[in-house]
Amino acid sequence: MKDVNLLINNGVNIQKSLELFGDMETYNATLHDFLAEVEGKLVKIKQYKEISDMANYATLVHSLKSDAKYFGFDKLAELSYNHEIESKANNMYYVTDHFEELMEEANRIVNLVKQYLGIIPRTNSSTSTTETTMKEKKILVVDDSTIVRNFIQKIFSHEYEVLIANDGQEALDIIQTHQESIYAMLLDLNMPNVDGFQVLEHFKNNNLFAKIPVSIITGDSSKEAIDKAFKYPIVDMLQKPFNEVNIKSVVEKTISYRN
Repeated sequence: MKDVNLLINNGVNIQKSLELFGDMETYNATLHDFLAEVEGKLVKIKQYKEISDMANYATLVHSLKSDAKYFGFDKLAELSYNHEIESKANNMYYVTDHFEELMEEANRIVNLVKQYLGIIPRTNSSTSTTETTMKEKKILVVDDSTIVRNFIQKIFSHEYEVLIANDGQEALDIIQTHQESIYAMLLDLNMPNVDGFQVLEHFKNNNLFAKIPVSIITGDSSKEAIDKAFKYPIVDMLQKPFNEVNIKSVVEKTISYRN
């Protein structure tokens, strides 16, 4: 049996996480998704740092920050946030000087989670969450975080077919095929490759907002990002981290806007 005291005694804010996940069963299940992607994410963060690609570095540490917030890894969330802010300011000196601190905390958390679960993480979490049954109504979740995508998918899998995309380009490809049956899209703003703002611009140029209502899910609370997003006819915006009640309310509101 998993001993939650192992997490608590190592600084994990379980109480805050349960406000989002609801119970330890869901928390534990979603930890598998975290392990399935975090080590690969850390490798990419290191690669972007080494080539001084601060734009993609900022995107990935933002994603790491969001995951850490969900699971109550408060120190990792704080360090990731600091790196996000400084990399957006193109402050390579800060990133370089504090990089090992970030990696040490991230690896500490990875080892702690492995010890807590007592298992080897799955290498492909998508196999356990993909729905094979076709449902009439679909919602599209566009987010580079497996944690967020799978969390939303678990909540709505009994009501809708939940389509998932890792970035904006995948979302646009899915929309080409399923446009008529997508009743709502939940869109992250900060993603590698094609980001959320590029998707919004595509929707504007192709008159898609009336066909597929869009709400934003984001960890970016800056006034600049919020003001920029609301220049488009989006339905609503939900800040990360969110809980089941929050996301259900936004999805119902978004679907109600579909013509």
